[in-house]
Amino acid sequence: MVKWNDMEEWMRTQQLPRGFEALKDTGWVANYVKAMLASALQEKGRIPGQNSAETFETHHFIVIKWTIPRGVHPSELRLFVREDKVRIEGLPEGKKETIPLAKQVLPRMCKALCKDGILQIKLRKKPANMKYYETPIRW
Repeated sequence: MVKWNDMEEWMRTQQLPRGFEALKDTGWVANYVKAMLASALQEKGRIPGQNSAETFETHHFIVIKWTIPRGVHPSELRLFVREDKVRIEGLPEGKKETIPLAKQVLPRMCKALCKDGILQIKLRKKPANMKYYETPIRW
């Protein structure tokens, strides 16, 4: 169990109010959470391997807009589609970009277009199987 003095020391290092002062005004919690989220979002962009893709969904499609890095010609790129991911190869230094998908797609129902330095990928969502299947019950 954490001692209160240890908690106060941690709060001091985080530049948070000490002791019961923290309970009087809770506005510091919102400020602390905002600062942590801003820090996490800034760090996310710096993590190697994180993609720079903008992804959005419609009823039947997932659309990905991906900015082609400078110095890369679209003819050098290779696009691979799986039910749950898209992988782009042909980047400098042999790097690959993997973009996870929120929903499963039909990999063969994909269209890709490169225009003005943006690769736009349109993927057909995999339809949900709404059919019921009877399963025997053991007892």
